[in-house]
Amino acid sequence: MKTIRYFLSIALLVAVLAGCKKESFDDTSFVNGISSPDKLSVMFNITQDNTGLVTIIPNGEGVASYDIYLGDATAEPVKVNAGQSTQHNYAEGVYTVKIVGHGLNGETTETTQQLTVSFKAPEDLQITPVINGLNVSVSAKASFETLFRVYWGDSSTEPEPFDPVLEGQSVAHNYASAGEYTIRVVALSGGAATTETTQTIKVGKQLDLPVGFDDPNFDYTMSNFGGNISSIETDPADAGNKVLKVVKPGGAEVWAGTTLGTANGFATPVPLKINNSKMSMRIYSPAAGLTIKLKLEDHTTSANSVETDAVTTKANAWETLTFDFNNNSAGTPALNNATVYDKASVFFDFGATGSGKTFYMDDLKFVPSLTQIDLPVTFDVPTVNYTTTDFGNNQTVDAVDPTNAANKVKLTTKPNGAETWAGTTIGTPAGFASRIPLTAAKSKMTVRVYSPAAGLTIKLKVEEHGNGANSVETDAVTTKANAWETLTFDFNNNSSGTPALNPAFNYDKASLFFDFNVAGNGKQFYWDDVMFVSGDPTSVDIPLSFEGSLNYAFTDFEGGNVTIVDNPHKTGINTSDKVGRMIKFAGQTYGGSVLSLDHPIDFSTKKTFKMKVYSPRVGAKVLLKVENLTNGGISFEKEVLTTQANTWEDLTFDYSAINTANSYQKVVLIFDNGTSGDGSANFTWFFDDITLN
Repeated sequence: MKTIRYFLSIALLVAVLAGCKKESFDDTSFVNGISSPDKLSVMFNITQDNTGLVTIIPNGEGVASYDIYLGDATAEPVKVNAGQSTQHNYAEGVYTVKIVGHGLNGETTETTQQLTVSFKAPEDLQITPVINGLNVSVSAKASFETLFRVYWGDSSTEPEPFDPVLEGQSVAHNYASAGEYTIRVVALSGGAATTETTQTIKVGKQLDLPVGFDDPNFDYTMSNFGGNISSIETDPADAGNKVLKVVKPGGAEVWAGTTLGTANGFATPVPLKINNSKMSMRIYSPAAGLTIKLKLEDHTTSANSVETDAVTTKANAWETLTFDFNNNSAGTPALNNATVYDKASVFFDFGATGSGKTFYMDDLKFVPSLTQIDLPVTFDVPTVNYTTTDFGNNQTVDAVDPTNAANKVKLTTKPNGAETWAGTTIGTPAGFASRIPLTAAKSKMTVRVYSPAAGLTIKLKVEEHGNGANSVETDAVTTKANAWETLTFDFNNNSSGTPALNPAFNYDKASLFFDFNVAGNGKQFYWDDVMFVSGDPTSVDIPLSFEGSLNYAFTDFEGGNVTIVDNPHKTGINTSDKVGRMIKFAGQTYGGSVLSLDHPIDFSTKKTFKMKVYSPRVGAKVLLKVENLTNGGISFEKEVLTTQANTWEDLTFDYSAINTANSYQKVVLIFDNGTSGDGSANFTWFFDDITLN
């Protein structure tokens, strides 16, 4: 029976083999997609027992196997597969080891590395650290060494992990935080004896404004003088916040102080000017009435300095003190626009001998002077004075957009008891920096409003700030509840017809009346984006918002491509529906797009362009150029760099030097000028709201 089963099995096997069809696997096209071998390197390890046994460890990208030419009398190379190593006994001497890497696609690449085999202890060990913020690279050299081991000094484990490195190479390390670390480098040869050296380094970014004490990337080493003692400690009022603690001990000089950072000061100068002269600092003082002096100087020339005082008003509580260097205590030396101020020192309880008082400080900032408000009003520019003036018992405060936490808006409450005519003046009573260019043909303004109900009347009134009788007003009615909408105010259709729009008047002040003609009952209104509607509603002119049905006929050139698309990033400062998209494809490095306007741009009173940009990366160049309609040689351009990636930001282009005698009716956009695009996400930008301010 077993014999029968055996023969049946043989017959079945033959039948299966006979039924198999021979397949041909001769398609090798997949090899074409394999990358060539690259980035070859080699590491040596040597036993310290005078045997000269060296382990050779090749490495590379896209490598399937290696040929290792040992560099001594051995004629044939040693073949090693990827991820493997080989060992070889060397006599004392210096050898050149060659590594040839073979890729799956048949291509090769090679590199060489010197190998020193010695049974003497290494001599003349020298190390070179290169510090870049928290990243440190180290190279080393010595005589009679085979390799070096680098110990970084930031590990609590024993034995501490090390990085190997050969002479002529360097090895890098990222520290978790700034501070002082002791690097130890050990040089090994083929003998039992080693040679080592240590070097203490300071890592971390140089201190810069604004000065807080929470970022581990910065070096918070301080320079004390006159007996002061400083350290980074926990905020006495907030355990999650780090601050600078300064003690002025008994016997400390009346002029004892602390320089913020090292004697080299800040990484960038303080932008202090006579018309922009303030800084602020949060102070936690043990008593009110104590003088705090802030001194700024050029770190290379201490005589170039300016100083001023502020006095504490609180005890054992935080307060923000403002230091105005136009009001320096002695008046000499005076603030000088030509001086580079890049070093700051703080004198706590100045003029009093040390008595053990303890101070805490945080958040040293430059306080830019605020510019007068002007159209368009967005509440997003930190250097603009967005103060509002309420009347009739209205209450207006800074607020966050209820639909977008990144957007800044105003919130006006018309409380119980507020007058039927209660309103809010946009800005101070001085109004806007420039007149609203209302004419019979250009009579409209818009305001975005988030109302608690539909059917409420909103009045917009504009007037001369010096003569309130020269005014005009009109109404719009909300159509949405608890949602944003853009209301349009046409001053040719003012509610009473009197007074009529008069283009001769200098309209430079605007006021909003929410729920007009109704007594206050607690309703709240969010509002934003107060704008003058420039040009004919059917014309393509500045400002460019890309909303509506206008034909924005961009003409692309040399690889640039602009289309108007739905906003894919309704976040931050830009929640509009439509935006421009520029994709830069392969072509010329100056590839871009141009848009012809229906009317020349009016540079008579406003010479600063702003444009919202959503960039794939920081540091991308954005060029905004204007040209004459028929003569491209008549032009003016400015280029700025993006400072944020994957978020909307407002870029500013200074056109103050433009020749206003010329006519400009084209807008040219070039992104990353000087670099060819590839059509990828890395060469895709979004832009919106090109305005003249």
